[in-house]
Amino acid sequence: MLRILGNQQDRHGDGLTRRSFLQAGMLGVGGLGLAEFLRLGSPNARGATTIRQDRRVILFWLSGGPGHMETWDPKPEAPDLYRGPFGAIPTALPGVPFGELLPEQARLADRLAVLRTVNHGSGDHTKGNHWMLTGFEGPAFNAPDNRHQRRPAMGSVVARLRGANPLGLPSYAAVPHLRGGTDNFFHYAAYLGGGSNPFVVESDPNDPTYRVRNLSLPSDLPLERLEDRRRMLRQLDDLRRGHEPILADMDAHQRQAFDILTSRRVAEAFDISREPDATRDRYGRHTFGQSALLARRLVEAGTPFVTVNCVPWDHHGTPPQLTTEEGARQLIPPLDRALAALVEDLIARGLYDSTLVVAMGEFGRTPKMNRDAGRDHWGRTFSVLMACGSMRMGQVIGRSDAKGESVLDRPLSPEDVTATVYHHLGIDARRVSFPGYDGRPLSVVEHGEPIRELVGSAPPVVGERDRSSAPHVASSQLG
Repeated sequence: MLRILGNQQDRHGDGLTRRSFLQAGMLGVGGLGLAEFLRLGSPNARGATTIRQDRRVILFWLSGGPGHMETWDPKPEAPDLYRGPFGAIPTALPGVPFGELLPEQARLADRLAVLRTVNHGSGDHTKGNHWMLTGFEGPAFNAPDNRHQRRPAMGSVVARLRGANPLGLPSYAAVPHLRGGTDNFFHYAAYLGGGSNPFVVESDPNDPTYRVRNLSLPSDLPLERLEDRRRMLRQLDDLRRGHEPILADMDAHQRQAFDILTSRRVAEAFDISREPDATRDRYGRHTFGQSALLARRLVEAGTPFVTVNCVPWDHHGTPPQLTTEEGARQLIPPLDRALAALVEDLIARGLYDSTLVVAMGEFGRTPKMNRDAGRDHWGRTFSVLMACGSMRMGQVIGRSDAKGESVLDRPLSPEDVTATVYHHLGIDARRVSFPGYDGRPLSVVEHGEPIRELVGSAPPVVGERDRSSAPHVASSQLG
């Protein structure tokens, strides 16, 4: 079945349960689940709802929180207990170091932008996951509603505003799954309705047995029978609409479910075996690499938002958790290779201007190592990486102090990050709202602003342009 996970309840405030939708025969193929994925009842947006059809986002979600000292904000001059087990290496940007386990990204630093001063002040996984995925503070870990999603994830907002993808592809997809990590709960649609939830692949594209089960018909149900069943159910639905007005739009959702299931274009987009071995090798023969490659295939085919779920990054050092050194050696090199290969691939295919790549977790790690050779939770300053040819790349934005503990200049909020993502997609997010659980309009972004250093009026220096252009790096932003 299609995996629609998260804090969904049996009732969605519209008087219909999941069971009643299946009984109503949305698609009626017994266990397929696509129609539930396209469930009706999504509320209408208020305000400007334009979304650019030619723009895409790939989010590398690093649930658990990667250490900024080991990645994009190393402190080689800090005392040993802060510097940690790794050194720093130079990058393509003079005076800007990355952690030593990021040589591929260091080589491409003039194609990247690092936000070193994102902060929300919380060390709570649950709050932080919600904050970074939606732009709004989430419930506390120890709260009774700790799995209640208060606001929709960015991908769900995009799916809701985009609507049914005319190419038959899902508007929001996740690969390989959305499990794992720590309190990794908030990738879903909340009050936007199940049709804006992610299409979750639930299969590792690095596995030799990789198969998108959600796109498979039952073995005893050929397409001819599926078409007959769809026609019959449409006739039954015509009879029901007078009694259940919410079914008025059901035909459109049936068509979308049927189109996803039967589309050759969709099947080909998910078929990573169509990639040359050399390309697959370049991304890395691991889950991070092959998931990034599948994400590229999906955005190239027309999916506007893809989450690559790269987990787990919660390395305290206390058994059974990994130490900082163990965790970094296990996770950072595959992330480095996958992200760098993706950026270069997007450039080569002419997709880098139109695709924004984001890598982030819910917070950073404590600048000072703990007694178990790990790092704990730190929300006072941490790093987010972005890459996009239509933005101003080759810069570091914000500066943390010498020990990586606090913001020295240019603090950035989670809502600034989400506003920047929406801006790339052509969404004027401050003007868009949806009715919440209680019917009151809730804005997609309330206080955040697109990061001016990235989206300002100055022309971008990378992307499909002359790579010899000098990168934009303000000296006040280095450190």
